Amino acid sequence: MAAGAGDGGELRPLAEDGTPAGPAYAVADLAGEIAAREREAAPRWVWASGARLYPRLLRAGVRVARCHDLELVENLLLGHAGRYGEPRSVAAAWARLHGRPVPPDPPPAHEAASAQAPLFGDDDAGERAAPSDDLGRIVEVHAAQQRAIAGLDGFALLAAAESAGSLVAAELGHDGLPWSAAEHDALLTELLGPRPSGGLRPRRLQELADRIGAAFGPRTHVNPDSPAQILKAFAAAGLPIPSTRAHVLKRVDHPAVPLLLEYKELARLHAAHGWAWLDTWVRDGRFRPEYVVGGVVSGRWATNGGGALQIPRVLRRAVVADPGWCLVVADAAQLEPRVLAALAGDRAFADAAAHGDLYEALSDAFRSDEATGGLSARAKAKLALLSAMYGGGTGEAVQLLGVLKSRFPDAFEYVEAAARAGERGRLVRSLLGRTCPPPSAGWRELTLAGDDERDPGQAAPAAPPDGARRPATAAQALRSRGRFTRNFVVQATAADWALALLGSLRRRLTALGPPRLVFFQHDEVIVHAPAELAEAVSEAVRASAEEARRLLFGATPVAFPMEIAVVDRYADAK
Repeated sequence: MAAGAGDGGELRPLAEDGTPAGPAYAVADLAGEIAAREREAAPRWVWASGARLYPRLLRAGVRVARCHDLELVENLLLGHAGRYGEPRSVAAAWARLHGRPVPPDPPPAHEAASAQAPLFGDDDAGERAAPSDDLGRIVEVHAAQQRAIAGLDGFALLAAAESAGSLVAAELGHDGLPWSAAEHDALLTELLGPRPSGGLRPRRLQELADRIGAAFGPRTHVNPDSPAQILKAFAAAGLPIPSTRAHVLKRVDHPAVPLLLEYKELARLHAAHGWAWLDTWVRDGRFRPEYVVGGVVSGRWATNGGGALQIPRVLRRAVVADPGWCLVVADAAQLEPRVLAALAGDRAFADAAAHGDLYEALSDAFRSDEATGGLSARAKAKLALLSAMYGGGTGEAVQLLGVLKSRFPDAFEYVEAAARAGERGRLVRSLLGRTCPPPSAGWRELTLAGDDERDPGQAAPAAPPDGARRPATAAQALRSRGRFTRNFVVQATAADWALALLGSLRRRLTALGPPRLVFFQHDEVIVHAPAELAEAVSEAVRASAEEARRLLFGATPVAFPMEIAVVDRYADAK
């Protein structure tokens, strides 16, 4: 499908390999035509960008079962080729096919809509202002992507899962998470005092600010929002500190410290989720975030503001189900260690991961190790696993990693191999083919002086795509890159599994009817459902986790249990 500048567009049937299976034709009501075709056959829709097009359909009351998102898939293919960060639009992909200059990507859909809204004054402003899609280019780019995908093992599932994720993301924003503005306001009032006016501090923050100033004495003026003034005040008191981070402050014996810690916590709540947030993000009893599929290089999602991926625990009491409905809250237990167990092919490790508590199942391997003091065997197993996946290598972790290496050598070697590849500047991939970014030009300049190993054809971007600051030495750069790739192979595969879970759960919830998926955060989902369907939804979650396991890992003994709670409010789930 190709969307026009107004309500119309063009359609053309395609074969599985992307070749045309019929002539193109224009329609005056694109949403109506898609709804009719969806009822008849539920085809897989090939479109330029779900982030731009699907919200428009949702506002028209139209939902689709499947899609192929050309922008998202192009991004995956570019990453696989080591060309991370190149433009991914249909226009850019078509230009690359024909050896023409590649245009930059247009602004994201949310930015385009924001820019055009004052001109048009309606929710479809961004889509109406956008130029018409080119159906011929869409067909050609899709066919090229199908040819590329056919030669990459597992990539077809990755493309389908990423595209399904784009549908879920748009629906999450459209349906919204049930949110009580009254509960939120009451909570803020309880913690901060009445809502202030004119940009003033809430009453509790002002009280704390006054007490902080008094704790440093009448001759010292301290604005608790200014780290520089806080550092200066502590230095004047004979207590120089390197920063105002909480873990640093907690080591200081001064009457201002508990006041500053409380101030920082409440000020963070006020700034990130205070009354201004409530006014901006909660409408008609729903929190409607704007998710960005694949917004993190590992495949995890990001958001365009709103902090949907960081809802503070204290605010969860504002997430309240509608009367007669419930929240089915489910999260995958110990997801990344289980993913490693399934990836590595280590039989002993996989057998341990077939149980409910992976760390407890592994603890026997650490019971005889007395080098780590008061840690329980379960805590030792957890520390060893996390150190292996995230690159820990000091203190207790060194000895525990030795135990892990001797008892589960294949699991240990899996992440070690990824770290070595990263240190050599090579690319590593998830199970389905999601690929890490290449190192920056600065990294190569710093490290290649003593390293002749170089992979041809790996163009490097001008800056580190993961946002890391340039290390001071080659050794630091190598270690940093190794830690990144060590975790990437696990975290990216966990993101692939989560997308498969979402796609499967979305399909099952559609069959149930009223339930809606309303929240997703890495390994956790919330479904808003009529209370009488709570058990059916819980079973759908379990079945979806099992389907995702089977799709990615086949006959592995590794289990992926879901911890499920049926509650009226999110705060009661944990």
